[in-house]
Amino acid sequence: MNSVYEIYAIRYGHLDRTATHNFIGGDPHDGPMPLDYYVWAIVGPERTFLLDTGFDAAIGAGRGRTLVRPVEAGLAAIGIAPANVRDIIVSHMHYDHAGNHELFPQARYHVQDDEMAFCTGRAMCHGVMRAPFEAADVQAMVGKLFAGRVVFHDGVSELAPGVTLHKVGGHTRGLQVVRVNTRRGWVVLASDAAHFYANWEQRRPFPIVDSVSTYLDAYGVIERLASSPAHIIPGHDPLVLQRYPLADPAVADIVRVDLDPIG
Repeated sequence: MNSVYEIYAIRYGHLDRTATHNFIGGDPHDGPMPLDYYVWAIVGPERTFLLDTGFDAAIGAGRGRTLVRPVEAGLAAIGIAPANVRDIIVSHMHYDHAGNHELFPQARYHVQDDEMAFCTGRAMCHGVMRAPFEAADVQAMVGKLFAGRVVFHDGVSELAPGVTLHKVGGHTRGLQVVRVNTRRGWVVLASDAAHFYANWEQRRPFPIVDSVSTYLDAYGVIERLASSPAHIIPGHDPLVLQRYPLADPAVADIVRVDLDPIG
């Protein structure tokens, strides 16, 4: 029987930009379309999983991103101590998803085979391909591999009853999304398979891409995995904070996406 999980979207960073930067081919309207950066806590009756680990202040400053709240502070706000986290799912190895690698000394990291091959292989010979990666994050993951703390997956894997990983690729070679059983049905944490609702709904991919055709195919995958379109959660859209209820009315920027959307 599948366990039922709570899912917390924890905003930790922000970037002001316009729509032309968020679609292949730009956007003719080019109005404001900022990105938010999240980590995701998947909390069950017996196990907790963390999806992605974000970036820290130094990396954010170096890339011109605003650190809204350190990842460890966001986790603490919902009662999670980084030192106690046992399982981390890495959607992909870009700097905003695979940093803070010293925060979680007890964790095992769940990564797709193809993602590690991608970020350590010949694709990184090209500057435009390696730009979204931080060498220190990739090196740290290799170190965790040799410490016995990396679990590799190839395609679809069940981490626990009610939590499955699904490789979709497109944005990066081994991008994986997470399907989670919740009280309202199967929620898909799409990560960068859909940065924004508009990327997925309008079938207009984000411009950082490994394979455009694979990226477009991923939209159909996340639709099949989710209980409904309202169960798909994009990876960077500020609308997530508007569409879902606060986890704690006293704490800004942390919402529950396992609950029904507001309104």
